[in-house]
Amino acid sequence: MFKEFKEFAMRGNVVDMAVGIIIGAAFGTIVKSLVADIIMPPIGLLLGNVDFSNLFAVIKQGSVSGTFATVAEAQKAGAVTINYGMFINTIISFLIVAFAVFLLVKGLNTLKRQEEAPPKEPTTKECPHCFSEIPIKATRCGFCTSDLQAT
Repeated sequence: MFKEFKEFAMRGNVVDMAVGIIIGAAFGTIVKSLVADIIMPPIGLLLGNVDFSNLFAVIKQGSVSGTFATVAEAQKAGAVTINYGMFINTIISFLIVAFAVFLLVKGLNTLKRQEEAPPKEPTTKECPHCFSEIPIKATRCGFCTSDLQAT
């Protein structure tokens, strides 16, 4: 049974899938950091020092009522919030990942089309007299000097 499991686990598809999942998780972390640390701060600055991760709406006050500056403060007070700023960050992260996957699939499709390209038109032909390879537009064989227009 262990041998069968080992054969299953070491199949190419299973290993490739595992590598893909690990790389995908790492890529997701990088994109999350890109959005939160690189893209959103300048956008927030352009929109008047808005920190998107702290955009929220309180739908029910907690044990301490009042206004809260951050989502963490609201949650610490027990308030129920809708964190639409984090949702905006998540949408931007998704769009970046979707675009990266699109570029990857587009590249793979291009490679696949190149592999499946139809054969090119021949540029040479065989002389019917001496069987040497000559240019396709030749009217006389360069090897045996036979006239090829008559054939």
